[in-house]
Amino acid sequence: MKKIFRYLGCVTIASISYTTLFAQNNNLYHVAKTFKVDGDGKWDYIAQSPVTGDIYIAHGTVVNIIDKNTGAAKGTITNTDGVHGIGFAPKYGKGFTTNGKLNNVTVFDIKTNKVLAQVKTGESPDAIIYDAFSKKMIVCDGHSKSITVINPADNKVTATISVDGKPETAVSDDAGKIYVNLEDKNEISVIDAKTFKVVAHWPLGKGEGPTGLAIDKKNKRLFAGCDKMLVIINMENGSLVDYQPIGDGCDGVAFDAGLQQIYASNGEGTLTIIKENNANDFKVLENTPTVKGARTLVVDDATHQIYLPVANRQPASGEGKKADLVPGTFRVLVVGN
Repeated sequence: MKKIFRYLGCVTIASISYTTLFAQNNNLYHVAKTFKVDGDGKWDYIAQSPVTGDIYIAHGTVVNIIDKNTGAAKGTITNTDGVHGIGFAPKYGKGFTTNGKLNNVTVFDIKTNKVLAQVKTGESPDAIIYDAFSKKMIVCDGHSKSITVINPADNKVTATISVDGKPETAVSDDAGKIYVNLEDKNEISVIDAKTFKVVAHWPLGKGEGPTGLAIDKKNKRLFAGCDKMLVIINMENGSLVDYQPIGDGCDGVAFDAGLQQIYASNGEGTLTIIKENNANDFKVLENTPTVKGARTLVVDDATHQIYLPVANRQPASGEGKKADLVPGTFRVLVVGN
């Protein structure tokens, strides 16, 4: 996933009262809980197990697993250096992590989190999803500009697809098509899940630097998070339906089918919430304050709560230098209505 540092500043937990902060606005949504997570290091995607409901957080060289209700630690998956994404193949009882610095995927048992295997991928594997149509894991290889297709039945690579651009995130309609954001091309690549061939490239119009991508299978819409803009696309023909403003530094987009709402997590420290009134009518409901750096997310479809990982950063020591993480501040924000 895109690395975003330019807007991150120092935020000290002790100096902020979350109750005071969020009481000052009239938003319907707010940070309802904060779960401290062990360990330090960079973070990326966050995911929820479709089997246990536990929350999985890509965190430096490990994946932290916590209880979705209490934040209690449930375990870790280690030896995942540079981990970016977590995906699940519930039909096979397996989960998968993409290990960006190792150029491989770790396979683990969903129920026990025991590591089962490692599978070689392209360079810098990033996002990963399960495509229910082909019954395959789809891995976005950022530096290779390719997609690695893995059969979860035997953990074997069955195809490698060149997408002629940097694949950032993928979604599936579970009916034969896979859609991939190409960050450096400002377009969506469409893959046929029968042949594993690219069948279309759809420009994103005014949208630049697409990162997060979500899908509404019922209304046939894709939601691509770009620079300060959500681009809404007709997934049947690639036509541009609408543009909606979002915060700066978006790196994650999610869709809540139950509430018909789209969420864009913005590294500037906001969560943009957009209502889908129908397939062609969208409206920003609010920009909920979160914390600077909270740029990825996952939505619990059952409770409609949104989970965002974040840690504090020290002020940068010089121009052009990355700000260091503040030890002991990694946590997950839980946003609710």
